[in-house]
Formats: sequence, C-alpha cells, structure tokens
Amino acid sequence: MSGLYESAMEFEAFFRARGWRFCFIGGLAVLRWGVPRITLDVDISVLTGWDDTERYVDEVVRHFAARMNDAAAFARENRVLLVKSSGGTPADISMAALPFEEEVIGRASLWRVQREIALTTCSAEDLLVYKAFANRARDWDDIAGIVRRQGRRLNEAQVMGALRPLCEARGESEVMERLARLMRQTEEGP
Repeated sequence: MSGLYESAMEFEAFFRARGWRFCFIGGLAVLRWGVPRITLDVDISVLTGWDDTERYVDEVVRHFAARMNDAAAFARENRVLLVKSSGGTPADISMAALPFEEEVIGRASLWRVQREIALTTCSAEDLLVYKAFANRARDWDDIAGIVRRQGRRLNEAQVMGALRPLCEARGESEVMERLARLMRQTEEGP
C-alpha cells in the first residue's frame, strides 16, 4: 500500500506546484472514509473547466507516462486522462468542469495518512454521490462501508441534494431510494 501512497503524493505535489484545484476520489477516498479495501490505482478529479482542458492534458502528459496510445486525444474526447506515476501506479485523471465537480473540489480536505503523507480527498458525502451515481456492485459495497463507518456524521441532505439532479438526468430514481434505505438502516441500528 505504501507504493500507492507514494504515487498519490507524486500527483499531489505535481498539482500543488502548479496551483491546480484537485482532489482524490475513488479508492483512496474510500480508504479515508469507508472500510479499507485493496485499491491498485489513483483516481483524481482536476478542475479544468470546459475551455482550458488542453493545457492541463498537455502538462500532465509531459510529466507522466500515458497508459495508452494518444492518451491526450482520448482525454479531450472522454475527459479522462489515463497515465501512470513514475513507479507505475495507474492514475485516472478526470477533467472536472461541472458545478458539482467544482463544489466537490472546494469541499475537499487534507487527510494525514502518515506524518509524511497528506492527501487531498473529497468529502465522505461527495464520495457517496460519486459511488451511487456510478451504480456498480463494487460501488455499493463501498457505499455500505462509508455509511457504516461515518454513520450520523454524514450530511444526508447534502448527499441527496447533489445526487437528485444526477439521477433525474439519467432516470434512475431507484439509486436514490437504495441509498436512502442504507442511510436509514444505519440511523436505526441493527
């Protein structure tokens, strides 16, 4: 796991040195807020906006090895840049531009993993929104762990308020219902 943290610190230092707004999402954030699990990659959201993506992509691919041919073109089309750290850890860098993504990055906070390792991660609430919106089996396992570990500390109104427009856009009201049930079960106890 220390290789993963070292790789994450490499990206943290790179983004901070450039004054970019960012945060870790995905598995690293799950380690902070949920039930620890094995994660082999680094997921990062970098606030690029819609019009300036090219500059960010070009800068990243000058410093980190791409994981595919023409990663820059893929990133421009899909808004995800696939690179790896100097130690070979895969990283998925999302090019954030939506108001929700900007808010997520604005709410991110520093997580002191060890004395020499501190990573900027999204909040537990925002991680729930990302995971519920992705709506994969693995994500629901992570959600259950986050809800169990964070319990009443979670701001349910914030979670549901952010998730509602995303689910409505995709016509997936059952996602919100499932998350609300999980959160209610935690409040009620076993």
